Amino acid sequence: MSAQPSTDRPDVSSATSDGFVRGLSQFIGGPLGSHATRPDARPNRFWTAPRFVLALTCLILALSWVQKSPCMSGDWQKNIQYTRFCYTDVLALYYAEGLSDGAVPYVDHQVEYPVVTGYFMGALGLPVHWYGTTRNPDINQGSWFYNVNALVLSLFAVATAAVLLALRRRRPWDAAIFALSPILLVTATVNWDFLAIGLAAIGLLLWVRDRPAWAGVFLGLGAAAKLWPVFILGPLLVLALRRGKLAPWVHATLGAVITWGVVNFPVWFWYHDSWLRFFRLNSERPIDWGTFWYIGRYLDGKWAGGSAGDQGPFQWLGDHIPTLNWVSYALFGLACAVLMILGLLAPQPPRLAQLAFLVVAFFLIFSKVWSQQYVLWLLPLIVLARPKWGAVLAWTVAEIGYFAAFYAELIGAGGKPVIPEGTFVLASSLRLITVAVLCGLVIREIWKPELDVVRQTYGTDPDAGPLAGRDVQWVENLRRHLGFIRPEPAEAPAEAPPARTS
Repeated sequence: MSAQPSTDRPDVSSATSDGFVRGLSQFIGGPLGSHATRPDARPNRFWTAPRFVLALTCLILALSWVQKSPCMSGDWQKNIQYTRFCYTDVLALYYAEGLSDGAVPYVDHQVEYPVVTGYFMGALGLPVHWYGTTRNPDINQGSWFYNVNALVLSLFAVATAAVLLALRRRRPWDAAIFALSPILLVTATVNWDFLAIGLAAIGLLLWVRDRPAWAGVFLGLGAAAKLWPVFILGPLLVLALRRGKLAPWVHATLGAVITWGVVNFPVWFWYHDSWLRFFRLNSERPIDWGTFWYIGRYLDGKWAGGSAGDQGPFQWLGDHIPTLNWVSYALFGLACAVLMILGLLAPQPPRLAQLAFLVVAFFLIFSKVWSQQYVLWLLPLIVLARPKWGAVLAWTVAEIGYFAAFYAELIGAGGKPVIPEGTFVLASSLRLITVAVLCGLVIREIWKPELDVVRQTYGTDPDAGPLAGRDVQWVENLRRHLGFIRPEPAEAPAEAPPARTS
């Protein structure tokens, strides 16, 4: 008797379910044929799909290190950090945040980041400073600091790829969207974002493994490094309401809140002004490069025709930052409310990854700050939410175009314009539009789940974890009351047989 096949056996058809990938496969002879040897038919083969994807991730990260190498010395003359596209906050902030002088984050210097990022900076920066001042004064401390950070951040990136593979065992090639992304190549170590991304990815994996409290712990740690991982609790709440299972969500939320509080408490209690710096900085920051508000302010200026007395709404908001903050928060809150309604009224419960991608994308679209490396937040989420290469590649081209235009704009800020301002606004608009298009495509597949390739493979949400099961009755009643479920026509009574006559 043959052994029962594993339920996690790779679905070979998933590799060519994407029309774009199916077209590319013609260069290597087309999709897998019916008489071909399946890739899982040789269990002793070393180069399995997951190992190949992890190797690709390591290769791209190594190339990313090479791409940043012109900046490692810290000798940034003649705008080399922009002309070579190798700028990184990691190296710049080693000096700007006082780590090069042995300053302890929050204690001796008010770091502008949430506490887990500050702890991370200190944990790597202070030993480098100690070694460079007491053991080997000849080393370039900035270069050492960057290289140590690049190594650890790359490990978090590899861990993220491993989580993607673990969450999509039947679709391992989806993770190649992450592994081969040019976004990963150029932004992996621009800042410490992979610290939060890796922690959030582990949190998602623990959720799927039915460990909601531990999932909350890692989401809380991620939120204490960068804010966005806490947004994932919103999609979890929507799914918990549809399933009528609030206990797992409560456990995850308590885990996140308690963890965030514990890691923040020392700085909040003993160095309160340092703890407040992150929040004050974000509340006071003006409209940042390339955001929705930046584009609107530029268009306001064009429509005003240069008239000093004719000020548009975006220009007015740019001069009234507290009001801009509230407008930004309100738009994000409205988008989240619409997302909750969509999640409750969709024909089937949306997949967790779909809602998580949408809520983070909405935050970026309406935020007044959209730094170049924030694109990394969306990359693993789009792999889980909509693993189709065509739209992702279009978005990637727009992101790389913005990346190049942004550096040209930074060079121009020194007094020598490199590109017209309109070109930078065009690049910013294309980035915004492609993210919005991805959101539209994900929403379309939520409303028409038969188009979702992940559901075609799994039949349900593989990330549901403790929220797997059936909808509660009130959700079905609500959808029926609103006309999303049409009542089935009543069956006509069977006709009585004609009476017999003698």
